[in-house]
Amino acid sequence: MLTFPDYLVISSTVAILLLIAYFKGREESDTGDFFLGRRKIPGWAACFSFVATEISAMTIVGVPAVGFRENWQYLQFFIGSALARIFIAYFFIPAFYKYDCTTVYEFLKHRFGPATQYSGSVFFFITRLLASGVRLYAASLAVSVIMGWSLPKTIGLFTIISIAFIAFGGIKAVIWTGVFEASMFYIAGLGVVFYLLFNIRGNFFEFMKTAGEAGRLSVLNFGWNLKNPNILWIAVLNGIFGSMAAFGTDQEMTQRLLTVDTRKTSQKTMVYTIFATLPLLLIYLGIGTLLFVFYRQNPSLPLPDNTDKILSNFTVNVLPAGMKGLVLAAIIMASIDSPLSSLSSSFITDIYRPCLRRLAAAGMKTEKHYLLVSRFSVVFFGIILAAIAYFCKAAEGMLWLAFKINGVTAGSLLGVFLLGLFTSRKSNKANVFAMILSSVLMAVLLVLSEKKIIALGWSWLIVFGTAITFGLGWLLAPVLDNERNSEIDGNLSA
Repeated sequence: MLTFPDYLVISSTVAILLLIAYFKGREESDTGDFFLGRRKIPGWAACFSFVATEISAMTIVGVPAVGFRENWQYLQFFIGSALARIFIAYFFIPAFYKYDCTTVYEFLKHRFGPATQYSGSVFFFITRLLASGVRLYAASLAVSVIMGWSLPKTIGLFTIISIAFIAFGGIKAVIWTGVFEASMFYIAGLGVVFYLLFNIRGNFFEFMKTAGEAGRLSVLNFGWNLKNPNILWIAVLNGIFGSMAAFGTDQEMTQRLLTVDTRKTSQKTMVYTIFATLPLLLIYLGIGTLLFVFYRQNPSLPLPDNTDKILSNFTVNVLPAGMKGLVLAAIIMASIDSPLSSLSSSFITDIYRPCLRRLAAAGMKTEKHYLLVSRFSVVFFGIILAAIAYFCKAAEGMLWLAFKINGVTAGSLLGVFLLGLFTSRKSNKANVFAMILSSVLMAVLLVLSEKKIIALGWSWLIVFGTAITFGLGWLLAPVLDNERNSEIDGNLSA
């Protein structure tokens, strides 16, 4: 049960979060302020906000579960992720700043046309809502276990808080609360690590021996099983493609990178996220391994029915007063950092505003109108997100579930962005066809793989999806868009 020190820690962190959102998000006057903070956000703040969004509840809750039941091979994905971030910094970001984009899908409009922009935005809605629904479920599941609340009640509470501060403060509230959230992730994670180290029998070398003999310290897997996503070269490849899609074509992540003043600052911010994220992954994987040894030494302690609950179960049944509140506060922070701001910005910029452009030109739609609709869209997407989170309740292994969902549609987005960045092809209708067909094929492959009909790991989905979208967009442009005289030129001149 939670005690007074726990409630004090939780209430203090939530109060700080809301105060930051209030003072940083006051006086929003237009959508440029609401979505970009007028590009006046410091690079270091954008970096830590990026990390807070990247980490989320999936790391706080899901990564310790992976470390507990598996090993450290998840780090292989980060090798590819680090390479992808450098690639994004030097190829994607210059294109976004060249066209002064509010959302990354505006790049698709300038490069190809409105049809590709609309399709990119819709694909973002689908991918982000589904993946973020899993993330919200992860946080809500952990908090419901710790607090003894029902899952629907917990999801509803988090959704209301997220809607309140994002609809009020916009991206500035998201950025600065993200800085606070990232600091809480470090503090809570290190607190649990040190508690476990001091409460595991034997010295550090004894811990390493126990974990090593159980295979929990394995980092690299040099096998050749194409179905295993933890094979080194497959994991690195998936890390590259997955991170390019997540950080280069997903408005939730790139929105942070577009709030700084210059292209150069944005590029540095992207690279710095490598060094800010890696320590957190090490901390939370370490927690999972430490929990494995702790429960091995204490077999009388109850284990949860779902290993995704391992950190929550440990928090409730073992951690002392005060530390329970610290872990719960970190999970709450992770759950509140939601995609509502990026969903709203994409909806207004890529769909709503272009569709009403004639009215806006006639003076019938003002910035106040768009700001009001932006806030209403935050509410709308918040309700959808809560519904998706609720229907995830039967899932186990939620970290991999989020990756599988992302793999179905993320390749479609990445393929069309790469087509725009590295070719001079002027496809538009061809892009839409390629994106839809690619996502359908990836969904079919995922179902066949999950039903054991074909031996294919889910990590291949985003690679195949990217290749199919890129290839079809290139090949079909002459037929569907009358584009006949373009060649790959490998630069951003397009």
